[in-house]
Amino acid sequence: MKPSKALDLDAVKAFVLTADLQSFTRAAAALATTQSAISLKLRRLEDQLGRRLLERTPRQVRLSAEGALFLEAARSLVGAHERAVASFQVERRRLTVGLSQLIVGSELPALLCHMSEHDPQLLLELRVAGSRELMQAYEEGTLDAALVVQPEGRHAQGETIYKEQFAWIGAAGWRPRPGEPLPLSTQGESCSIRAAAVRALDQAGVAWTEVFIGKGAAVLGAAAAAGLAIAVLARRAAPGGTVDLGPALSLPPLPSQDVVLYTALNDQRSRQALHALAGAFRQLAQG
Repeated sequence: MKPSKALDLDAVKAFVLTADLQSFTRAAAALATTQSAISLKLRRLEDQLGRRLLERTPRQVRLSAEGALFLEAARSLVGAHERAVASFQVERRRLTVGLSQLIVGSELPALLCHMSEHDPQLLLELRVAGSRELMQAYEEGTLDAALVVQPEGRHAQGETIYKEQFAWIGAAGWRPRPGEPLPLSTQGESCSIRAAAVRALDQAGVAWTEVFIGKGAAVLGAAAAAGLAIAVLARRAAPGGTVDLGPALSLPPLPSQDVVLYTALNDQRSRQALHALAGAFRQLAQG
């Protein structure tokens, strides 16, 4: 069925945000409106298209098969509209955002492109570092926002965006030498993921040794791809030629970790930009 009239851009934008954030509440906050207003817009959009775009349950909002087909076209429509509006907008908005080095991988260029399309007048300053370092910078006021893996011992006071799945990443077909401890590639003792990994190994009675310490998923992944060690990485950040060796080596499962957005910004433009960034990471994590 073809739509009987031009699509409501506000409704399409609400659909994209709701799909990215998987929440009517978060989408409403980003658009400075109410959850009921978002729900009404989306139902009218579905009626106009003659398609069910979202599957709603009491605990989750997710795309239907038809919604997944519509999402990219909807995103392009919203992006084209925002670029057109921004043609006459001279005010630039500067955002300084910290990203945990554990969640940044080879998809960073695509993320930056996504942010540029969302707001062409946005001047985005990114700082990639460890979560603890970023939280200190955020609390000192040198960051507008931080998207971090929740540090151990800290109660989440930000907005939990998604759960990152970590795994034992190594070169395909790699095996440790018999009788030797499991060689690990980590970010060092200050890393909460490293702490969770070695605790799991200790509890399982698996001997281990640290043979490579680096900063960032790309560096740890390179050590794994080279066959130097097993890297404790987000599963989606595994470089080409590597796999999750946990099952093959009977290694204990690694707990998922909350990725949390911290910001005190309340203006709609900033909130929408940050939710666009957070939603992009959520989509990557969900494959």
